[in-house]
Amino acid sequence: MELNRRDFLKLTGATAGALILPPEALRVAAARAFPLHKPIGETLTICCYCGVGCGAIVASQYGQAVNIEGDPDHPINRGSLCSKGMSLSQIHTVDGGINPRRLQKVKYRAPGASTWEDRPWDWALEQIARRVKATRDRYFVEKDSEGRTVNRVEAIASLGGASLDNEECSILIKALRSLGLVYIEHQARI
Repeated sequence: MELNRRDFLKLTGATAGALILPPEALRVAAARAFPLHKPIGETLTICCYCGVGCGAIVASQYGQAVNIEGDPDHPINRGSLCSKGMSLSQIHTVDGGINPRRLQKVKYRAPGASTWEDRPWDWALEQIARRVKATRDRYFVEKDSEGRTVNRVEAIASLGGASLDNEECSILIKALRSLGLVYIEHQARI
């Protein structure tokens, strides 16, 4: 290999620079010069499948979840997820589109019927509200057996999910107590 004076100076300067710079600076410079992937947004979340509350990082691009992994900084799971937690991305997407197994409409089966019908969301929400109101009106207890005012409903119960945060739990409890519910439980305590 023949080396002229100019090439010798270039090689000497590059070698000296590489020896002086710390290895971390070289890695950062190489990463900036040759990006391996395009930027993707990451959001921290909690797994919704059980009461453990494992942390997860959801990577999304153009509004679609493209990857999910355990959050290594989360105190509960330290980056690991069970098989159900790893399938969180399937709740919303499959191959960049909406998961075909995810129900997009309300399914309703009338009493005594053998088939399911598609119903609109407005109808379903109105039916739930009507049935809660009817049950509350029918089973509302104003006074107990000793004549004390109790204003409660014992025919409806609530089981909250462990992935709710404090603010959501506060609003939920206020709504349930305003209905007169006394059987209110939370998944984290079971």
